Amino acid sequence: MQKEKSCGAIIYNKNKEVLIVKHNAGHWDFPKGHVEENETEIQTAIREVKEETDIDITIYKEYRYEIHYNPKENVDKTVVFFLANNVNNNAKKQDEEIANIGWFKYDEALNILTYDDAKKLLKQSYKDLNNL
Repeated sequence: MQKEKSCGAIIYNKNKEVLIVKHNAGHWDFPKGHVEENETEIQTAIREVKEETDIDITIYKEYRYEIHYNPKENVDKTVVFFLANNVNNNAKKQDEEIANIGWFKYDEALNILTYDDAKKLLKQSYKDLNNL
């Protein structure tokens, strides 16, 4: 079984809106990407968010979420997300990977996200955000 690992962030702005990206493949999710050699999970999350959205973030490392799935036969994928706040508001999509990008209110985001795992993460992260 081949193992893959990606990291990303669930990013909220000061209005408690969450950033969601639509990948060119058609699904709506949080920004994330593969861990590169010698990177920590947090470094990967910060880099991937910057690459895909041009947003700088502050990560709350104590709020770490992990999901597992099999994107292909014989591939076991782990994705780690961190709760984060945006530092700047200049969201700009990376055309190579991202078809659309936007800030959404909680209820809107729950309806837009494609995968059940992402919806569960949204629910948990929103509770955690309200405990900060």
